[in-house]
Amino acid sequence: MSKRIRHELTYDAPLADVAAMLADPAFRERVCAFQGVTRQTVAIDGSGAGMTVSIDQVQPAKGIPAFATKFVGDEVNIVQQETWSTVDRAALTVTIPGKPGEMEGTVTLTEAGGVTTEVVDLEIKVRIPLVGSKIEGLIGDLLTKALRAENKVGREYLAG
Repeated sequence: MSKRIRHELTYDAPLADVAAMLADPAFRERVCAFQGVTRQTVAIDGSGAGMTVSIDQVQPAKGIPAFATKFVGDEVNIVQQETWSTVDRAALTVTIPGKPGEMEGTVTLTEAGGVTTEVVDLEIKVRIPLVGSKIEGLIGDLLTKALRAENKVGREYLAG
């Protein structure tokens, strides 16, 4: 089984400005801070086509249901990898090191009338008998919340 999430983030800015924001380590660190991450490492190599982004973050596991806490512990380590093949498209992988699951998908940027839409499309797979689908749903909800936070911080970033 797996769960698919698709989330759209919109920005009142041209695609070039959104791409530059996504290539800025300070923006990525602001997103982590807004989400209450306890520690993070952000690494961005290159820009545009060929850019790679790696975000390794640790968050407290507060608010996670008891059935999931026994699998993740008191903290959740999340590693996000983006590989941008063009300025407007990236392969996205999110892992929780040492845990049986993965999230893979894409990030795409499109511009229309000076407004840029970022679409994150991910498939979540958790290989734990009996509770895997529940954890997939929980991860999907957490990722959607994280994407909403990224969109809020991004709008503020682009507004100057």
